[in-house]
Amino acid sequence: MTEDIEHRFWYNMRTGEVEQGFVSQSADRVGPFDTREEAEHALEKLRANSEKWAAEDAAED
Repeated sequence: MTEDIEHRFWYNMRTGEVEQGFVSQSADRVGPFDTREEAEHALEKLRANSEKWAAEDAAED
């Protein structure tokens, strides 16, 4: 993972667009991602993480 987060890729949750660098407000974006392609699949990654965490929580109960 690169340390230069200012030039990495972000997914804008409001517009659905991939941005490079700090284009939009932090409240609107998720990331950073190393590549544009990773950022394009941000919603899939978020869903997968959500499902994984929900399953872990259910296993703890």
